[in-house]
Amino acid sequence: MPRLTPAQARERLAGARVARLATTSPDGQPHLVPVTFAVAGDVIYTAVDGKPKTTRELRRLGNIGNHPAVAVLADHYEEDWAALWWARADGSAFVTADPAELAGAVRLLAARYPQYGEVALPGPVIVIQVTAWTGWAASAPPVQAGS
Repeated sequence: MPRLTPAQARERLAGARVARLATTSPDGQPHLVPVTFAVAGDVIYTAVDGKPKTTRELRRLGNIGNHPAVAVLADHYEEDWAALWWARADGSAFVTADPAELAGAVRLLAARYPQYGEVALPGPVIVIQVTAWTGWAASAPPVQAGS
């Protein structure tokens, strides 16, 4: 049952369609939400999109303002447990509405998710500087041709 290298964990997480963002509330309680995201090197971007929400004051944004340490987790499940894997990025996050940062994140997110052609991304953007990539797979990843 091999651990993934940081590069393998980054590749698996970057290829996932959805991940979970873990933040911590001011009173120390965990808060976990599914997110769409884009990876650029050791940075993960996720944005507040225009889907209907009960409030624009999302708890994850306040949590990051109080405690910037976050984790992003993606996983894969199949009935064939030999195909199971998970990948996690730990890092430090900040929330920004900076137009340049927002434009770059929107470009990356729209390239990954065609739905953002229909749903606005008004922001703000959560920027996560990843400090550690970890992961596990039930079986070794396939060897790429030419490797």
